[in-house]
Amino acid sequence: MAKQKVNIPAIGQIAAELKNGKLLPVYFFFGDDTYSFDTGLTLIDKAVSPFISSDFDKETFYGEDKNLSEILNVASAFPFGTGKKFITIKDFEKIKDKKSLVNYITSPPDFTVLVIIHEGKIANFETEPYHSLVKHNFIFEAKELKGEYLVEWLVAFAKNKGKYISSENARYLIDIVGENREMIEAQLDKIFIYLNEEKEITFDSIKSLSTKFKKYTIFDLQNAIGKKDKETALKIALNLFENGDELIGIIAMLTKYFASISRIHELQANKIPLDTAAKIVGTHHFYYKDYLKARSTYSDKDIYKAVNALLKADTSIKTSSFDEKTTLIMLISEILC
Repeated sequence: MAKQKVNIPAIGQIAAELKNGKLLPVYFFFGDDTYSFDTGLTLIDKAVSPFISSDFDKETFYGEDKNLSEILNVASAFPFGTGKKFITIKDFEKIKDKKSLVNYITSPPDFTVLVIIHEGKIANFETEPYHSLVKHNFIFEAKELKGEYLVEWLVAFAKNKGKYISSENARYLIDIVGENREMIEAQLDKIFIYLNEEKEITFDSIKSLSTKFKKYTIFDLQNAIGKKDKETALKIALNLFENGDELIGIIAMLTKYFASISRIHELQANKIPLDTAAKIVGTHHFYYKDYLKARSTYSDKDIYKAVNALLKADTSIKTSSFDEKTTLIMLISEILC
């Protein structure tokens, strides 16, 4: 017998439910679109916050740090304050004892809102705990928007900000920026500043800023290195160097970057809130998830090797006449070898 097709609602649908006062005890997010994870979590956080009377009733756990049963015990315990608790579990895909979630979702406490984030697809919804999540309507998919759906989202996003963009110009902007909604939103913010009081995002306004969109930054280099994408990292590093970025400055920023990601496990172990942790490592909370992913990619040994390569490059440009461009190529190669 063929498997019955399961229709899973998109995370975007919870906005209307929350607006109507419907707050579920459990939200299970899965998929590949991190933008949907972030926006969904923000919406729920905003809805739950008025009911939380103690800071101790708001906690975030990561899948590789704790046993799921321990986390669910925390979620089942009574709040410190008189209101609700808000518990978030990230990296659920890394948890081994996933089936222990079944008993919790069958009878969740009414004083806790639990959000679970599973990055990636789910192979079989007939297995537990996914079958029970579907049965209780607690599961939502982070669907990447493509084609006309992405165009419609962009037009609606601009409208929500008091601006107008035609579908044609929205497609043009997507062609320039790419399909990543986080990048699109970041570039729209720049356009809004550029437009000032003007309401319409025109072809000319997009075109006038298009060259700025395509410039690389040190953050692009960090992101490529964080993903261990050697080809892209070399391309960006050389672009930065050839467009005036000094090698000493690139080395300084990368040294700070590796020092920051080396602290991620310490911050997680001490349950430091995301916004605070981002400030501690010296980045915006928007980029902190990239630091988390980089830390999962880089072992302590990898970080030690990268820091040594940076020290070697720094010493080289200060004590010898070695060509800086060659030094930069060797630096990226040694970090990502």
